[in-house]
Amino acid sequence: MHPFIPSLGEERVKPNMPEEIARLFKKQHYALVGRHSGVKLCHWLKESIKNSRVCYKQKFYGIHSHRCLQMTPVLAWCTHNCIFCWRPMEGYLGSELPKPWDDPAFIVEESIKAQRKLLSGFGGIKDRINVKKFEEAQEPRHAAISLSGEPTLYPHIGNLVEEFHKRGFTTFIVTNGTVPEAIEKMRDEDKLPTQLYVSLTAPDIETYNSVNIPMIPDGWERIIKTLELMRDLPTRTVIRLTLVKDENMHNPEGYAELIIRAKPMFVEAKAYMFVGFSRNRLTINNMPKHEEIKAFAEELVKHLPGYHIEDEYQPSRVVLIMRDDISKEERFIKH
Repeated sequence: MHPFIPSLGEERVKPNMPEEIARLFKKQHYALVGRHSGVKLCHWLKESIKNSRVCYKQKFYGIHSHRCLQMTPVLAWCTHNCIFCWRPMEGYLGSELPKPWDDPAFIVEESIKAQRKLLSGFGGIKDRINVKKFEEAQEPRHAAISLSGEPTLYPHIGNLVEEFHKRGFTTFIVTNGTVPEAIEKMRDEDKLPTQLYVSLTAPDIETYNSVNIPMIPDGWERIIKTLELMRDLPTRTVIRLTLVKDENMHNPEGYAELIIRAKPMFVEAKAYMFVGFSRNRLTINNMPKHEEIKAFAEELVKHLPGYHIEDEYQPSRVVLIMRDDISKEERFIKH
């Protein structure tokens, strides 16, 4: 018997969370996978299949939107209660993922199956979609491990990355940086993702406490440690700034100081989007215009020697800042 998976089939798929929380995620079109994982079709995957519009990650890095699997191994657990989060954080269950944990290979296989099931509705409207992309989407080739919760709370996150890589996937992990020991372990075991994102959403501890609303006492110190770890990681690295007008879109010098500690290959300055459950906490006035994001990025670069603005994508209100020693060829991921 596999050490992670019990013999009772019913137990294999029963979510390790209260039924009302599971219902909340299902209502938001998440597919629950095993005890603690989940999948949801990305807006840009659907746009790519229906309207040939793609995610900024395709423009910036060459990731094909229609072949992207958006998933998380930690659906309902996080270390933050960020005010800008579009996920139903009202359903989060704290910062400790309870045992037992599902096996990484099980999570990967069941996530791919869940994606195909979610895609099945497109089969009935083939006259209105790109059929070639729809067929290719059945075989995803990229995993965005970032959907909900904090993915590095899953104790076998490195093995999960490894399982995806065995299947020919590229992988992105988006972490809030509060579990540096998980990143250390991935590094030491040579199981880092293709690209590691650290979501940096505060230039100082005061903003951090008001915007991220940490559920752990030493979150800021842990983020600083992650940034310092990031500097020498043997993988592609990105710092993402999710900028909320009137909340954290200030002190570019403070952001720059933190970015310099991490020395990432890329920095993404991205607007908070007024969608999902964040609408319960913020207003549409908190969503910056693309021009405002670009102006902030231009100000930020003034304090970032060795970096320049490389690209932008107006539909997502995002600007790409790149280190000067990264070539145009290195920017794009080899598949």
